[in-house]
Amino acid sequence: MKRNFRLACKQFSKCTLFCLMTLLIFLVLHANAQERFSEAVGPVTVQEVSATPLVVPYITWGGEAALFHANGGLTTRPGTIMAELGMNLKLVPGDNFQQQVRDYLSGKSPFLRGTFRMIAQASEAVGKDARTKPVVFGQLTWSAGDHFVGRSNIRKISDLRGKKIAIQKGGPHVGMLYDMLKTARLSKSNVEIVWVDELTGANGPAERFRNDATIGGCFVITPDMIGLTGGPENTGTGAEGTVKGASVVVSTATLSRSIADVYACRKDFYDAYKPFVERFFAGYLKGAEEVIALKKAYETSGSEKYTQLLTTMQNIYGKEVLPTLEEDAHGLIADCTFVGQPGNIAFFNDPSNTISGFEGFNKAGLDMAVNWGFVRQRYALIPSDLNFNSPTFKNLLTTTVTAPAQLKQTRFKKETVRAEIESFNEDAVLDEKTLISFTIQFDANQDTFSDAKYREEFDRVVELASKYGNAAIAIKGHSDPSRTLSVLVKTGLQTGILKRTGTRGNYKYFMEGKPFSLENTANLIRLIQQKKFDNDSNVESPYRVMRAALKLSEQRGQAVKASIISYARRKNARIDPDQIVPVGVGIKEPVIAKPTSPSEAAENRRVEFALIKVSAEAVAVSDFDF
Repeated sequence: MKRNFRLACKQFSKCTLFCLMTLLIFLVLHANAQERFSEAVGPVTVQEVSATPLVVPYITWGGEAALFHANGGLTTRPGTIMAELGMNLKLVPGDNFQQQVRDYLSGKSPFLRGTFRMIAQASEAVGKDARTKPVVFGQLTWSAGDHFVGRSNIRKISDLRGKKIAIQKGGPHVGMLYDMLKTARLSKSNVEIVWVDELTGANGPAERFRNDATIGGCFVITPDMIGLTGGPENTGTGAEGTVKGASVVVSTATLSRSIADVYACRKDFYDAYKPFVERFFAGYLKGAEEVIALKKAYETSGSEKYTQLLTTMQNIYGKEVLPTLEEDAHGLIADCTFVGQPGNIAFFNDPSNTISGFEGFNKAGLDMAVNWGFVRQRYALIPSDLNFNSPTFKNLLTTTVTAPAQLKQTRFKKETVRAEIESFNEDAVLDEKTLISFTIQFDANQDTFSDAKYREEFDRVVELASKYGNAAIAIKGHSDPSRTLSVLVKTGLQTGILKRTGTRGNYKYFMEGKPFSLENTANLIRLIQQKKFDNDSNVESPYRVMRAALKLSEQRGQAVKASIISYARRKNARIDPDQIVPVGVGIKEPVIAKPTSPSEAAENRRVEFALIKVSAEAVAVSDFDF
């Protein structure tokens, strides 16, 4: 009896332990599982929009300056742009995007205000009911002032692998992280995401990064970036609140086609009041035009109206968010790039804008939402069918285009970009400016590069050029040093500059009585450039062979660029030829410094694509960015 009792107790204990372990595993998996956006929103009864005045959400972003200006503040003031267009608006805070969605579903507001990928995260919650399907009817801005700050062990995008990253849940930076991971060919599972509730402040990513040394990087807005690093080009020292070793890895000043700020409208309201929606957005675009003009005047000779606008923004957002007018309120506006009517033509109507236009964002946004667990099913967003050339827009606005063909395609200052990349290359700092790189191999004496063979890499270049609109892509042609080394040894031994001992496969070389390494590429190049191994009798000198290798690498880079441009145009994909710069590297950066076999020599024959950060001076300045 006692034996049976002990056996029963033992079996019970095993069963209990198994159940407890199963429960523990479930809790851990549940804790790490991505919460669906609809679960965060909670149950909401869909109701008709009936608010008067009409409620319009705003977020903490410089693009809202155009709305505040056009409306005269949080309520529509007489004589303003919106008042003249028959608007009666009440602007309300919308940084809590889940609450925005609740208000949208319940009929408190017909509008959603966020980034494209924020709305994509909410696509299931708002797309199930035919009445609330979102019509994305206008783009406001591109971001130029959002940043990923990393510790000293994160200097390139590929360094994100295995790192812990702090980011606001459901906020504007989720899409930026998605783009960065895609750039590095990483997935969400390759990083550990630490979700925080707020964009800034005590519960924001910057404070979590500052207080938790295990977090490798965080996504922040400009004031927090400055607080962590001391400035966009600085590295934190640990003094004055900065984090030692922290620096900006990527910002939307470079990744300029990642955060698209948009308005979306409930489909039932859009269908019933489309002329109203059209007037509202025309009013916003007019506000943007006037803000740009006031900003220019302020930066040159001062503007009382612009200062009043900055004060309005400070009063709306609070001094804890915008402590100063010059640095903070003005800086917030400077961090965004308005797109205007031309940008909306580009975003919605340009068939060549396949990556950074509506269709590209719709696909990428829904891919992210599904793959990252924000939604279970795809509910596509509906593109605007507003006629941006209607009298409502054309008669109100100053800067307009009629068709995509009128959009300016060249954004880069060709000579400035080339000079910067060549100087980076000469000063050996090109690697420091590189965000990501990848290579293709080629055969000996190959001088053509077909998209049939390199389609995947060409597509990647086109995508990077579109997303990283203010970065350059260097095409670095590399040559194998085998021929140069062979001639160097031959002439060096003939002239007596080099001495050799040992047997084939185990030779040792000496120069001026000291060991001489054929694997010290930098030293070899320096001596060859000084023509140490040349004399008048050299028919085939190391210097001439090395220069020929350099010229060949330049020609290969140019051939690859030509193939990419041709491929992009056949695909009808937008690309700026001046954004892509061939660079001849020659034998300077071999993978294997002293190849001993044909397969090792083949490793050195490559073309490297490098995404390079360039200065703001390399990019043409314009009022609207599209």
